[in-house]
Amino acid sequence: MLYHLLVPLKKYVSGLNLFQYITIRAAMAAITALLISFIVGPYVLRILQKRQIGETIREDGPPSHLSKSGTPTMGGIIILNAVIFPVLLWADLKSIYIILAVVATLWMGGIGFLDDYLKVIKKYKKGLIARYKLCGQIGLGLIIGGYLYFAPEFEAVRGLTSVPFFKNLEINLGLFYIPFVVFVLTAGSNSVNLTDGLDGLASGLMGIAALTFAVISYVTGRTDFSHYLNTIYLPGSGELTVFCAAFTGGILGFLWYNSKPAEVFMGDTGSLSMGTALWTIAILLKKELLFVLIGGVFVAETASVLLQVGYFKYTRRKTGTGKRIFLMAPLHHHFEMKGWAESKIVIRFWIIGILLAVLSLSSFKIL
Repeated sequence: MLYHLLVPLKKYVSGLNLFQYITIRAAMAAITALLISFIVGPYVLRILQKRQIGETIREDGPPSHLSKSGTPTMGGIIILNAVIFPVLLWADLKSIYIILAVVATLWMGGIGFLDDYLKVIKKYKKGLIARYKLCGQIGLGLIIGGYLYFAPEFEAVRGLTSVPFFKNLEINLGLFYIPFVVFVLTAGSNSVNLTDGLDGLASGLMGIAALTFAVISYVTGRTDFSHYLNTIYLPGSGELTVFCAAFTGGILGFLWYNSKPAEVFMGDTGSLSMGTALWTIAILLKKELLFVLIGGVFVAETASVLLQVGYFKYTRRKTGTGKRIFLMAPLHHHFEMKGWAESKIVIRFWIIGILLAVLSLSSFKIL
């Protein structure tokens, strides 16, 4: 919005020429997102507290979590406002990359909001029925996957996904790229949802991933940098740097309220929308496989649940008694049951997230 308003005026005011640069607009988007978080956050908290929209803690979870019962949830509303509005202000709204990222974020934000609404306000124990949520995720995946495959502007990279640690190596999945996108979006959004179990854990990890993708999108959108670093060049994808910067600023602003002891939880409104946004960015940049490394903690959390459920069912079928691999799944609960302090788990998982992000960036130009 401001981008389209200010840049044409550069012929009258030379200083406005700055706003055509992605780096300047990305910085402005991050600052704007932080300010919106600090302005909107207290207002949203008061509404949630006034209407007693609090989290219901599951009885079979870690005993230490029972004290969190009643903590306001649906705080993802703060993140959505803090991400979307700066993007609308500072990004090029004609960019298909921005359009797809915003649509994906709002799509799953709406589904997450409905899930939270049914659970917290309408008191439906399971919230939105799982198959309806799955239909929403699959529908979004089909739209994005289908557009990236059939749209003429993506013809040069149709069906491609980059292989990390190898220069200029891409796999062409052909028409199977569409179900691949559906799987990535569905599994990816749920992985962030599973990780959102400790104060500040998911939000901190998402901030790390978003900042990493800000760097990758900037490199991918520049022919000189992408050529030097031996990675795929996608004209126009640099605009996603603005989105990623707003994402980072919005998440940091939310972390102000979500750090231990959390004043608010993001709920499915935040975890589904922001998880989908991250995986959509990975898809748009053809870095789906690399995000398995960048979001390694999310992947590990999901794997722990799948292993736990699978092994329990297998042993129950074989022996009549189900056995567990972990004391509790997802993985962060396992360490809680081992006696680790919540803050120690969160900080150590953040450290792992940072190490994985650095490793993913170092993968460029290795071979």
